[in-house]
Amino acid sequence: MNKIDLADQTQVKGWMRYFEQQNCIPYGVNSHNKDSVKGLLNFIQAQVRGLCKANHHASETITIMLVGIPNVGKSALANSLHQMGRISAAEKGRLKHATVSPQPGETKDISSFKIGSHPNIYLLDTPGILPCMIHDAELCSKLVLTGAIRDGLIEQKELARYFLAILNLSDQYKKWAKFSANEDRLLSFIEHKEEGSISSKLEMRQKKQHMMDHTQDLIVNDVRGTIFDTISCFDGDIELEEDMIKLMEAELVALRDAFRVPQGLGEYVYNRVVGVKLLDLYRSGRLGHYTLDTLPLTLHHPL
Repeated sequence: MNKIDLADQTQVKGWMRYFEQQNCIPYGVNSHNKDSVKGLLNFIQAQVRGLCKANHHASETITIMLVGIPNVGKSALANSLHQMGRISAAEKGRLKHATVSPQPGETKDISSFKIGSHPNIYLLDTPGILPCMIHDAELCSKLVLTGAIRDGLIEQKELARYFLAILNLSDQYKKWAKFSANEDRLLSFIEHKEEGSISSKLEMRQKKQHMMDHTQDLIVNDVRGTIFDTISCFDGDIELEEDMIKLMEAELVALRDAFRVPQGLGEYVYNRVVGVKLLDLYRSGRLGHYTLDTLPLTLHHPL
């Protein structure tokens, strides 16, 4: 289970139990964390040695295949395991490198990476796979939201609204109370709204803020605070579809200031810019940890 750092940890435990009940051996990993990758490598090597010992083939070469939907980090995991495996075995030579991209479909060929010695262990990185046709609209939305399907399939505004609906129904926003209406965000709001009445110094600051990377902590915290304030001030019932739509529209409008979106762009461009930035923060884990799929009802809790 890759990208474990982006998932809801309480849900992860449930999924671990589920896979165990399916006679699978689950393991959670973050392919960008060295300690996590090292733990997975040790786990794989231990499993392989156990298989070799049971089959009385101590020198057998083992090949493992990475299989999954697009853009779940297969290539990143292959690179990390390859690098860690060579370091552990003190091997020399040129490192191989699989192409890694935030866009799905970059891996087009099967590549082999050595990740262990004594016995030799090779890992096959493979292209992502999906069914030719997906008839379930919600499943399709989840795949686009996580980046398994290119964003163009669904408009940015609709995709952003889908994420906001998930966020609004969770308790994640409650953790952002400390970012509520802080002075920096209020000052930014004043600069953005009162262009004709501020000094040249503040005008310069506003222009710089408009050019700021939306992944910087200042803006991320403003986004969190804006979402917290908007949800907290909403007096509707988000369990009702009509009220949820009203809340999402209010959030999209409020987030224009949080993201320092320049004025005068037009409604369509506003929504697209906010949508792109919001989804980027979600996919990088800056707006909380989420597990989109619910556990099957067949899960049996241990006594």
